[in-house]
This record gives sequence, C-alpha cells and structure tokens, in this order.
Amino acid sequence: MKKRLYIVVEGQSEEEFVNSLLAPYFLSYDIYIFPMIIHTSKGHKGGFVNYHHLKNDINKLLSSQGKDAVVTTFFDFFRCPELPYKEKWSDIPDHTKRVTEMEAALNKDIQDFRFIPYIQLHEFEALLFSSGDGFKKYFDEKTNKTLQDIIDLYNNPEDINSSPDNAPSKRLLRIVPEYDKVIYGNIIALEIGIKTILNRCPRFRNWIEKLITHCN
Repeated sequence: MKKRLYIVVEGQSEEEFVNSLLAPYFLSYDIYIFPMIIHTSKGHKGGFVNYHHLKNDINKLLSSQGKDAVVTTFFDFFRCPELPYKEKWSDIPDHTKRVTEMEAALNKDIQDFRFIPYIQLHEFEALLFSSGDGFKKYFDEKTNKTLQDIIDLYNNPEDINSSPDNAPSKRLLRIVPEYDKVIYGNIIALEIGIKTILNRCPRFRNWIEKLITHCN
C-alpha cells in the first residue's frame, strides 16, 4: 500500500517543484505526494504571512486524513513570519541552529507524530544554486559566469545569505532582473535534477530522507 505525504507550501513555485521533482522521486519509494498551498483567507491561497493560516491547514489535514498519512511543510526561512515559542529561537545568531529550533517549536505546537516540520534555509532559490547547469540553458554567457561565481563560493548553497540583500532570490534579481520565481524556478530546478540538489544541499536532503523513513 502506497503511503500519502501532504506538503503544505507557500505558493505556486513550491507546488510545482513538489509535483515535478519530488513526486516522481517519492513515487519510487511507493509514496504519493500531495502539495497544498497555504490558505490565507476564504477563497485565497498563497503567501506565508501568518502562522495562524499555516496551523489551520496543518490541523485540518491531520484531522481529515488517516493515521498512515504524513504532513510536512516547505516554506522559506527568509522573511518567515513569527512562529510560536519565539523566546526559544529568536536570539540564536546561527541561522541553521535557529531554523532547527523553529522547527522544534512547530513540533511542540502541533504535537502530532504524523507531522514533520521543515523550513528551507534560506529560501527556495538556494536550491537553484546547486549547479550552474540550471542557468546555462536560459541565460547568456556573461550572466551564467556571474551566477557560477556565486555557486563556486559556497560548498553548500543553503549557506547563501550573507545579508537580507544577498538572499539567493535577491542575488538572482540583481543579475537577472527578469527573473520570475513561478516562470523560472522549476524549469531551472528540472535542468539541475533532484539527485544533484540532494547531493549539494544537506539540510534539504536530510528532510527528504526523514520523510521517506517516516512514511515507511
């Protein structure tokens, strides 16, 4: 019997990423994935601006699905809205440790063994810096050289974020003003391939491995 995995995401780009890259990968482990964009208000979806909206969606899924279903999240640390138990994580200077503590806060607040929280460090675009192959097909040589220089600076693309102005998406927009997350995000990711992303992004890989283990 195939397992069911529900991923609550911020928006259309993450939804497409789950459908196009993660779904085929998880299906090889007999796991069906169902992405769900956060409901922000009645009749509206997309954009993580309020923890209350996220919690509502998570609890609805947990209450409506069977005990074999697993629920997780996929949203960015960059510009993340305030989460519960702020006193536990807000003063942690190391971003990786802070994100881990924020995930622990989500676990404590939801309190369900079927829930596995995940926050992307620092944002979705970090995954696109896993390889220059994703950029080469769509941008000119000069642009690709500039982007490759950034890739070469970091062994782990998840570390790209020396300041708010240097988050992965901000860097992309400075170099490629026409960059649009919905248009370019997933076609670039598809060019890179899930195996390369998993190999280059250890925190992301650990999440994927944890989900596979939990679903089996």
